Amino acid sequence: MTTFVDRVELHVAAGNGGHGCASVHREKFKPLGGPDGGNGGRGGDVILTVDQSVTTLLDYHHSPHRKATNGKPGEGVNRSGKDGQDLVLPVPDGTVVLDKAGNVLADLVGHGTSYVAAQGGRGGLGNAALASARRKAPGFALLGEPGDVRDIVLELKTVADVALVGYPSAGKSSLISVLSAAKPKIADYPFTTLVPNLGVVTAGSTVYTIADVPGLIPGASQGKGLGLEFLRHVERCSVLVHVLDTATLESDRDPVSDLDVIEEELRQYGGLDGRPRIVVLNKIDVPDGQDLAEMVRPDLQARGYRVFEVSAVAHTGLRELSYALADLVAKARAARPKEEATRVVIRPKAVDDAGFTVTREGDGLFRVRGEKPERWVRQTDFNNDEAVGYLADRLNRLGVEEELKKTGARPGDGVAIGPEDNAVVFDWEPSVMAGAEMLGRRGEDHRLEEVRPAAQRRRDRQAERDEAEQGYEGSDPF
Repeated sequence: MTTFVDRVELHVAAGNGGHGCASVHREKFKPLGGPDGGNGGRGGDVILTVDQSVTTLLDYHHSPHRKATNGKPGEGVNRSGKDGQDLVLPVPDGTVVLDKAGNVLADLVGHGTSYVAAQGGRGGLGNAALASARRKAPGFALLGEPGDVRDIVLELKTVADVALVGYPSAGKSSLISVLSAAKPKIADYPFTTLVPNLGVVTAGSTVYTIADVPGLIPGASQGKGLGLEFLRHVERCSVLVHVLDTATLESDRDPVSDLDVIEEELRQYGGLDGRPRIVVLNKIDVPDGQDLAEMVRPDLQARGYRVFEVSAVAHTGLRELSYALADLVAKARAARPKEEATRVVIRPKAVDDAGFTVTREGDGLFRVRGEKPERWVRQTDFNNDEAVGYLADRLNRLGVEEELKKTGARPGDGVAIGPEDNAVVFDWEPSVMAGAEMLGRRGEDHRLEEVRPAAQRRRDRQAERDEAEQGYEGSDPF
């Protein structure tokens, strides 16, 4: 069974906003209590957060669909709906968030770093919040906005200072086990290491992390073997260490040719040219290993490499190697630019920015795109005539009617609001700007005009008494 996953496709869905409530206050002796519908709750967000205790994306490999909770709808007596609960997904340090096209959305490095992968929808306003001097008793409420639904890709790139690279069974796992407290799997067959192993090394006052990257072979950068799966874990490392086997049993291999093959794979992968490199000639305790190391050492030094002869089994040469790596790591950290506090950049809208666009398409269709018009359409209950009239008024105040006229729209032309795959289409009539008035006087609610049975009985009895009194006063005593 798979125990380590460093790349997954995740389907996230934020919570939908709760619908607003259309309610009229009902209380004894208060027939005109007015609107009291509460607002809907906000939908929950889906948030990715770095957690140091998480080291793999295995959970998301088994459960790739994640959804936050929806907001609750509003209720009468001005009771707002409960907000949906945010869904916090822990991810390993060094996780990169990409879209389906491969564009980087976020690079999550450092404990607690977070990214909102999907934003919850707004809750709809209740009719109490929609009331105004002109609209005293709205008979409608706004619908909750749907939450974001996205497909994202998570890639894990190990955060380490030093990366050990080399052929399978070159001794990388053994080396990291003696340099640090890491306990990787060690055996004498290829591809023992199937996951990157991390270890912490202390050399003097410098503490750094070292990663054992699974073995590379020719063609790794094109997907052969395991190399392509784990080459991404080398990207964040400041120092690369070539671990070369001086006791290989394969007759067609030697330390110099192994170095050339691995360097070619790193070059084809790209982005690693400027990293300092160190060559480690391992297994010098094996017969003929020391002789081969002394033979190839001058050639490697002539190429400009610093060469260290070590034995992970006999613990030979480890101290010098550890301090040399610590020195390179310290220099890399000093050369790294200092992080500055995040600046808050305010970009005010242009004076002539209406917040929407109207474009003419074929067959007499005009498309309206903009954050406000699209959001207003999503929140409109088209089964309620008054809500449709309210939408028409808002679009008119925003200037959509005027812009349609300027663009050449004529009565009867089709108008689509929103993207092509999810748009509301209607036949445009200039009279829509007065559509709300055709529904009745704004601010009136026919429900308030209805007389309840008890009140009607009181009115009937009062009318009978008035009629009786008028008959008594008009009678002739003689």
